[in-house]
Amino acid sequence: MRALVTWASDTSPNLGVRALAQGTEALLRRVWPDVEVEHQNFGRGAAPMPIGRTRSLVKERVTGRAGLMAWLRGFDLVVDTRSGDSFADIYGVRRLQRMTAFAELVAQAKVPLVLGPQTVGPFDHPLGRALGRWTLRRTDLVMVRDGESAACAEGLGRTPDVHTTDVVFALPQPDVPRDRDVVLNVSGLLWRPGPHVDAAAYRRTVTDLLDRLGAEGRTVTLLAHVLDSDHPDNDVPAVRELTAARGLEAVVPAGLEEVRETVASATLVIGSRMHACLNALSVGTPAIPLAYSRKFAPLLGELGWGATVDLRTAEDPVADVMRRLTDDLAQQSDAVVDRAQALLRPAEDALRGLL
Repeated sequence: MRALVTWASDTSPNLGVRALAQGTEALLRRVWPDVEVEHQNFGRGAAPMPIGRTRSLVKERVTGRAGLMAWLRGFDLVVDTRSGDSFADIYGVRRLQRMTAFAELVAQAKVPLVLGPQTVGPFDHPLGRALGRWTLRRTDLVMVRDGESAACAEGLGRTPDVHTTDVVFALPQPDVPRDRDVVLNVSGLLWRPGPHVDAAAYRRTVTDLLDRLGAEGRTVTLLAHVLDSDHPDNDVPAVRELTAARGLEAVVPAGLEEVRETVASATLVIGSRMHACLNALSVGTPAIPLAYSRKFAPLLGELGWGATVDLRTAEDPVADVMRRLTDDLAQQSDAVVDRAQALLRPAEDALRGLL
């Protein structure tokens, strides 16, 4: 049994992408313990050629020079993760086109294609909606991780086959002492100007939050969840800037295992990256997400977790965070793990029934 997991990598500097890769593999191993799994993301990977350019994929389909189609036929299953939230046009139609072109080659190779548990939409561009509709029509098994995604898929003509949750909950839990207080994940994506939230307002939120937590006697550890790289949205520069200014402990992890150990050691995680919060919740640590897109609240809400603070709409996000500190978050987080495991079972059953 051989499976290919696309648009996720266990070596990506984005540890959310690593969680997606390793979580998808863990989900597959629940069904087929001996499955051989390959990962393919942008750039280098298992494929005989880079898969990140639509033109190259179309040319390869005609010439077959690199042997991509023959390579694809060597797999029993392809799980298309779309990086968790890229089955949408929020990152531009070109990114969607590239991912759709590769999925189409999988369909043409007649290898079962699974849309792994992920966010579907939004599709605001006419071409984006057309590409979304095409992919849903060509996919053998569609999984979504929230109700809003299910509604979006239905609006494009395909009722999802499985309503599940994020694959991070398929990962094993680390066994470490809970010897940290608050772990704060600062996002480089939001620290710099961009389309999601006002960067200056985000910086004020982070610094004001550090002031308020310090005034209440809380000890804060800063956490990078996207590692240092040439990509401008990595978290490390923001963490280093705050560490220099505040003298706080900072964790720049070597990989996903260290991130999960770090959040498992905390009493509370406050995270600007969704998978920093999901990693925390999956190991039983309460998390307060500082959300910047619609992917947060629907997924977390279906897990019974309502502690999200939406940076796009909150009038005073720091006050909202501090109010949530008075809730019994620890008891609620225990229920999240049980709920997630129950939601993963239909995904396991659907995969088992596909082959």
